[in-house]
Amino acid sequence: MLYDEYGNSLGTSSSEARDAYNLGVSRFLGAELGVSDSFQAAINADKGFALAYIGLARNMQLLAQPDGVKSNLLEAHNLSFGLSARERSHINVSTLLLEGNAPAARAAVYEHIKEWPTDVMIAQMCTSVFGLIGFSGLAGREAEQLAFIVRLTPHYGDNWWFRTQLAFAQLEVGQLASSLANIELAMSANPNSAHTAHIRAHLYYENMEDKEGLRYLSDWSKTYDPLATLYNHIYWHIGLWSLETGDIDRMWQVLDTNISPETSKGPPLNVLTDAASLLFRAELAGLNVPVERWKKLSAYALSRFPSPGLGFADLHAAIAHARTGDREALDIIIENKTGPVSDLTKSLAIGYREMEDKNWGLAAEHFCNAMYDHARVGGSKAQRDLIDYSLAACLIRDNRRQEARTILSLTRPRAMTNEVLAGL
Repeated sequence: MLYDEYGNSLGTSSSEARDAYNLGVSRFLGAELGVSDSFQAAINADKGFALAYIGLARNMQLLAQPDGVKSNLLEAHNLSFGLSARERSHINVSTLLLEGNAPAARAAVYEHIKEWPTDVMIAQMCTSVFGLIGFSGLAGREAEQLAFIVRLTPHYGDNWWFRTQLAFAQLEVGQLASSLANIELAMSANPNSAHTAHIRAHLYYENMEDKEGLRYLSDWSKTYDPLATLYNHIYWHIGLWSLETGDIDRMWQVLDTNISPETSKGPPLNVLTDAASLLFRAELAGLNVPVERWKKLSAYALSRFPSPGLGFADLHAAIAHARTGDREALDIIIENKTGPVSDLTKSLAIGYREMEDKNWGLAAEHFCNAMYDHARVGGSKAQRDLIDYSLAACLIRDNRRQEARTILSLTRPRAMTNEVLAGL
């Protein structure tokens, strides 16, 4: 019997298939290049290896390749007879995720890891700010995220993936010293992991070490392939730091070369949110963004996320639609009642509509309505700074500058030491 790197038995007798599968898992967890190639190599070595099809389907979901997801999921189900209980459960939980039943998938992950805590591809589903907890829309998701990963400590020890996810969960609740210790441990174990480098960048951001963070990530990203899944978001951080440190030319270069819809090969969610966020934060800092840029991004949002429901996408799509004056598209988001955070995205979308109409006081009121728990929208604290800064910008333009400064001093003190808002 063969086992994966985490000690779980595998339904293949081919050592070549096992090795390729293990490589695929490692690359998937680290957002490295060659994930699909590795899982496909495992399939080529053993066409009856069900979990290799699941791994391939998982990566195709990230890359928005629904036909590939469906076909590989079907293959896995056809091969599930006679598999171990762990592998059958793995396929069932993955099916819930891949078919979009997020609440059921989240509950199934919890049940699965009670029995098989080291089944890392299942445990992974409930980690990170884009996972099933992160996008659950529930209050207290950051505390739940940390509790979930801490519970796995006896089973993973100093494993680089585990320490990476523990560091991210700690960072999001403000445990920066503990997060740093864990991320340094993870980086030393696997310096190729883009997820680990990414979380190291978040630590620089939260510690207001912007120049140091820019140098670090600029150097690390030199060997990161543009086809890798986190490439887009790595460069969002570089573009944002370029903006905040005054290198405006580089910010535009990063936007055009690395993260815009016209050039990026990244997951659509990252392409939309990273581009919209960087453009709007540039505007909040006082830069002029040509409307044509917003029109292209608005069109991209409509093509990739035509039906509202994923709150984090809806938030950024609303900004693009508001900036182009597409009230019809914006109203669809406002009137949407599906998804776990439709109440928040409605308030935020109205805020951006009122902001566009220069109704600063009304816009600020709607942003305030979302402030009490905007973590429910999803994304990291660094990404949700966009909401805090939108509120502050409206207050400044409503001649309430001191109120804006007071709010930011409580919610995001880093804004007080960086030129992130014009007029602050």
